Amino acid sequence: MRRVLSILFIVVIAAYAADDRVVLPGKNGPGKGKRIVLVSGDEEYRSEQALPQLARILAEHHGFDCTVLFAIDPQDGTINPNYTGNIPGLEALDSADLLILFTRFRDLPDAQMKHFVDYVEAGKPIVAMRTATHAFDLKTSATYRRFTWNSKEWDGGFGRQVLGETWINHHGRHAVQSTRGIVAPGQERDPILRGIPSGGIWVPTDVYEVRLPLREGAQPLILGEVLEGMQPSDRAVAGKANDPMMPVAWTKTYGKSGRVFTTTMGSSQDLLNEPFRRLLVNATYWALGMERRIPARADVALVGAYDPLPFAFGGFAKGVKPADLAGR
Repeated sequence: MRRVLSILFIVVIAAYAADDRVVLPGKNGPGKGKRIVLVSGDEEYRSEQALPQLARILAEHHGFDCTVLFAIDPQDGTINPNYTGNIPGLEALDSADLLILFTRFRDLPDAQMKHFVDYVEAGKPIVAMRTATHAFDLKTSATYRRFTWNSKEWDGGFGRQVLGETWINHHGRHAVQSTRGIVAPGQERDPILRGIPSGGIWVPTDVYEVRLPLREGAQPLILGEVLEGMQPSDRAVAGKANDPMMPVAWTKTYGKSGRVFTTTMGSSQDLLNEPFRRLLVNATYWALGMERRIPARADVALVGAYDPLPFAFGGFAKGVKPADLAGR
C-alpha cells in the first residue's frame, strides 16, 4: 500500500510540474536526444507565442526534446508576461543541452536565478532573441544583481558580458520602420546562414542600436537595413540610419568555449518570415556544435495553427495556461 501511495505521489507531482510548462518530445531527426529549454517572459514582443512555435518546429522537424517555460502569475497559474518575478521550471536547465532565451527585465528570486546562473557559469550554449540583451533587472535580491542589464559591477550585465551587448536604444523607429536582414560582408558561407539569401529576412520589429564594433570575439552575421515603413517592399531609409548598418545577428563565445548566437530580431510576428525561422533553427544546430548537420535548406514549416498577436505592451492573451498550448 505504501508503494502504491508513493507512486501516486510521484505521478501527482509530475502532473503538477507539467502545469507550468509545455513539454514537446522530439520526433526523429538529427537532434534526437538533445534537450532544449526555451525561456519566455517579455511584456511586448509575445515571446510566450514565439517560443512554443519555435519549439514545435525544432521537435517536429528536427528531433530535439523541447521544454518551454513562461512567466506565470502565481495567483491563478496563467501566463502573464507583466509578472516579472516568476518563471517556474528553470531547474530544467540543470540537464539542458541548450538554452533559448527570450526574456525582458525579469526580477527573479534567487532560487530561480541560481539555475540560470549555474548554466551560464558552466559555459553551456545559448541562443538569445530580441530582448534577451536586457533579460534581467534584478532589484529584489542582490545575490545575482551583476546579471542586471545596466550593471556597473559587471559592465552591462549578462547582456553585454555574455551575449555581446545590452539594451541601448531603438535605432529604427519603433513600430514605424521595419527591418531587412542583409548578410554581413564575408559571412556568406557561414553555416548559420545556409539556405538564407541576403535580403530574404524581413521582420516588422525595428533595428536595435549596438556599440560598434561589437565586443571582442563577436562576429556579425546579419546587418539590419532600416526600412521606411512596415512592409517588406519598402525602401531603405537614406542617411545615418543605414550608414553604417547595425548588426542584428551575431555569434560569440564566452568563458572557455561557450557558444552564443544573439539576434535582436524575434517578435512572435517575426517568426512568420521563413528565412528568419531558418536562421533560428540553423543557429540551434551551430550552438550545439552540430553545424555539419545543418541542412542545405532546413525544414522550418510552421507546426499547427499560428496566428501571433501584434507586438504591444499589454497585448498578451489573457487567461491562457501552459496546458492550453500543449496541443496546438
